[in-house]
Amino acid sequence: MKILSCNSNRPLAEAIAAYLDVSLTRAEVKRFADMEVFVEIAENVRGEDVFVIQSTCFPANDNVMELLVALDALRRGSARRITAVIPYYGYARQDRKSGPRTPISAKLLANLITSAGADRVLTIDLHAGQIQGFFDIPTDNLFAAPVFIEDIKQRYDGAKLMIVSPDVGGVVRARSLARRLDADLAIIDKRRPKAGVSEVMNIIGDVNERHCIMVDDIVDSGGTLCNAAVALMNDGALSVDAYVTHGVLSGGAVSRVAASPLNSLVTTDSIPATEAVRVARNVRHLSVAPLLGEAILRINEERSVSTLF
Repeated sequence: MKILSCNSNRPLAEAIAAYLDVSLTRAEVKRFADMEVFVEIAENVRGEDVFVIQSTCFPANDNVMELLVALDALRRGSARRITAVIPYYGYARQDRKSGPRTPISAKLLANLITSAGADRVLTIDLHAGQIQGFFDIPTDNLFAAPVFIEDIKQRYDGAKLMIVSPDVGGVVRARSLARRLDADLAIIDKRRPKAGVSEVMNIIGDVNERHCIMVDDIVDSGGTLCNAAVALMNDGALSVDAYVTHGVLSGGAVSRVAASPLNSLVTTDSIPATEAVRVARNVRHLSVAPLLGEAILRINEERSVSTLF
């Protein structure tokens, strides 16, 4: 196999390559003077099983174009099979028509990736599992839960845990984690008056004298988690932590989290950490490189991926 990295998350690509004991494929991913994206593969890829690692995080549009151009370069270089490894699938929150005359951009991006030459897609914790159906090529949606569970067991062994879903939409994810940790489940009933703003209305479940762990797929502004943490502490929780797969953390999110009652916010390296994230007192990173590396190995060897979970 060959592992190709674009520019969005090279540290993760290097960690995956180290797990697989292979070298990253030599390639040049650069910009022309007018910021056009140019990709040149510096190795022979004819007949190879190639995995392109690229998160479509900020700057999302530049990273999307890098991925598309790299896929096209590999297809024209006669690669046998091309897998787009997208640890964070951007535009996933635009997965339905939210109002009249609005796009379904998650589907548009799926079409672009397929047309550019991808034969299959590998990603982690899609915002909506149904996005897999937007692709007409095989799509593997991995879950960060095993990485989170290992860390939670190490830190809270024997503690009275309460797994909390920060909204109704995340109940399935939270219930799955609660079952594997043999913990109870609580749900935050929230209202979102407008995009990026949330208000906690009720807490469904008894969190008194419990160590609460919120589980979600994306943290962007951090408003939902911080408001939920305040409500949980006011309801008698002993502590509140959050485990979120994709740490978008835009704008003033990091300072908002730092000033909140959250004991810690744990994210993965599906999105590279900014300097603000690296120095934040209560933000930690867990690596998904072994998880992605093992999935890539199994795809290459035509073995089951689902048995990872």
